[in-house]
Amino acid sequence: MTQTYVQSAAAALVELRRQRPLVHNITNYVVMDFSANALLAIGASPVMAHAADEVREMVALAGALVLNIGTLSPPWIEAMFAAGHAAGARRLPVILDPVGAGATRLRTDTALRLLDEIKPTIVRANASEILSLAAAGGATKGVDATRGVDEARDTAIAIARHAGAVVAVTGAEDFITDGERRLRVGNGHPLMARVTGTGCVCSALVGAFAAVEPDTLRATIATLIVYGIAGELAAEGDPRPGTFRTRLIDALDAVTPEEVMARARLTAE
Repeated sequence: MTQTYVQSAAAALVELRRQRPLVHNITNYVVMDFSANALLAIGASPVMAHAADEVREMVALAGALVLNIGTLSPPWIEAMFAAGHAAGARRLPVILDPVGAGATRLRTDTALRLLDEIKPTIVRANASEILSLAAAGGATKGVDATRGVDEARDTAIAIARHAGAVVAVTGAEDFITDGERRLRVGNGHPLMARVTGTGCVCSALVGAFAAVEPDTLRATIATLIVYGIAGELAAEGDPRPGTFRTRLIDALDAVTPEEVMARARLTAE
């Protein structure tokens, strides 16, 4: 079964580069440049638009919408809901990245409202954030994970079933579920945790793959395999974090479907 998902990942990478989908991101100040360049490198077309007066028009042009709550303010929250409702009307994939959920009431409440009202198709988060969404005692240290992926496994399954969404818990090993199917991706490198914004970039890339792969579980798996392999390629030669960040962009441009087939580490539960 896993080989079929790996083949789908390789095919999705080809299709992404062929279609060059527009991915609309309402994301945080910290990662705008990083996420935009990562999307360009993988083959997508990024837009970072957050003014409430224009997000509906931008959604009308996009293949996917990514909502990232990393630097919230009331106008940005308004824009997220406006864009989310517009995407829902168009049946576009909506990716929610609940950055720092559990750290403050504003973040947690906004993430829960988006989950309930916008009904994202995919949620990508670390274990602490997933646990916080379920009010299961998750705590965060800034926006870093303080809980392990296995701790959030059952909660992720419950959220996926309740919300009707794919949930990806990312960490040293990634866990992905739609409530029934449950898989793990082992690709990646520890340096990815030493560069700020790599999780946010992952969510942006999920948007790119979801724009071309209708099966949102397969799209999420494809993202995590491709991104993880890019991280491994970028880490060759043992660079320091700053060099690694630049090389990660290069690796997203360079990774091939053949490398996906050869290097994917995917297991099913």
